[in-house]
Parts: sequence; structure tokens; C-alpha cells
Amino acid sequence: MGILDFLARVQGSYQRSTAHFLCRRPLPISTQTPIISFTFDDFPRSALLTGGAILKGCGLAGTYYASLALAGKQTPTGTMFLRDDLKVLIEQGHELGCHTFDHCHAWDTKPHAFEDSIIKNRQALSELAPGTFFKTFSYPISVPRAQTKRRVAKHFVCCRCGGQTFNVGHADLNYLSAFFLERCRDPQVIKQLIDQNQRARGWLIFATHDISSNPSPFGCTPRFFEDIVRYSVNSGARILTVVQACEELCSSAS
Repeated sequence: MGILDFLARVQGSYQRSTAHFLCRRPLPISTQTPIISFTFDDFPRSALLTGGAILKGCGLAGTYYASLALAGKQTPTGTMFLRDDLKVLIEQGHELGCHTFDHCHAWDTKPHAFEDSIIKNRQALSELAPGTFFKTFSYPISVPRAQTKRRVAKHFVCCRCGGQTFNVGHADLNYLSAFFLERCRDPQVIKQLIDQNQRARGWLIFATHDISSNPSPFGCTPRFFEDIVRYSVNSGARILTVVQACEELCSSAS
């Protein structure tokens, strides 16, 4: 391992540790029936038109984290959502979550600028979809700084990151764990994780980006996604949006 690789690993470990241990908002995960949520970052159109159709076909809803500055743009994950897609999403019962207005890097962006982008995203939403509000949040690109966690907590009931695991025991409302589907192309490994969540009676949050027959490195195919959705349903878990799961768990903890 070269010195640059070593330093990068040290820096990554430091960032993950500070994000995990500082500025926590504990949430006991207490549920008789395990919970699974499906989330999409950036909100490519395919996540709704294809991924949303798969969820709808099973009578389910997902959570879509949008950076409204990306509306209509071409990105590495494909064409982003259009204004009319926001209306469709809401009508179908999905949750619309916040991803900052400018898709800010959660670590590299200064905490005050990061919070400003959250406020800007909220203001843009009030113009695009009056009466609709962001209740949950997903950190773009990276783990957050501790002070970013502290600032973001003022605006949302919970905030999601990554970590490739599920939430069990005592989770952090400012830093919920999620499993990115595109980081594991073996459906059997993911099904084993669903089974583990079932036994632990935890909260498993899946995340991805585009859903396409020719997906980006950040997305997955419809067949792959539907396989995981159907296995989740058949596992006996309740499939809830992030805000539904969070509000229920917070209520049971109070």
C-alpha cells in the first residue's frame, strides 16, 4: 500500500468515526415486526417511472431524496426528475425527502453552507409543490461532519447515510444506516441481510439511484430490484417509507 492510499484510509476512518459517534440523536429500535424501507438518492426519473412502478405493483411506496437544482438535468445516473414527476410521486403515496438543493458534498461543504442549501431546497419545494414538505433527509456523496449533523437535525425527523447494514438496538436519528443495492450485485447476499434483519427485528433501509435495464454504476436493473422487493415482502417485514417508519418507532419509544 502506498503512502497516499494509507493516508486516504486514515482520513476515511476518521470521517466515518466522527460521523458515527458525535452529535447523536438516539432512537431505540423496538418493533415486533421488522421494517424495510426503499429509498432513492438524487431522484433519477427511472427511479420513479420504473422503480416506483415495481413498488406500486406490490402496493408499496418508497422515499425519494431530491436535490431540486438537478431537476431536468442529465447526470451520471440518467435524466433527473421533472416538475410533473413531483406531483405523480406525491399522488402515488411516495415520500419526497431532501438531498440539499445543490447536491452538496456532506463532508467537503462547510456546515453553514450545507444548511443554507437545505433551506434553499425547502423554499424551492414550496414553489414547485405548495403544501408539500420535506420531513427526512439523505446526506449526498459522503458522511457528514459532526457540526453538519447538528445543523441538519433542526430541520428533519431523521437523516439517512450509508454503512451497508441495518438499524438495530439504538440507532442515530441524525445518521441512520442504509444498504446501497449497487454495492452488492449478488442477490443472495442481500437476501441474507433481509433474513438477518428479520431475526433481529430491525429497520433495514435500502438505497440506490437509477432503475434501468442498462443501469449506471450507481443503480440496478428492474429485475434485480423487483427480486429484492418481492423477497422483502415475503419475509414478513412491513415495508414503510422512511418517515412512516421513523414516526412509528419514535412513537413507540416515547
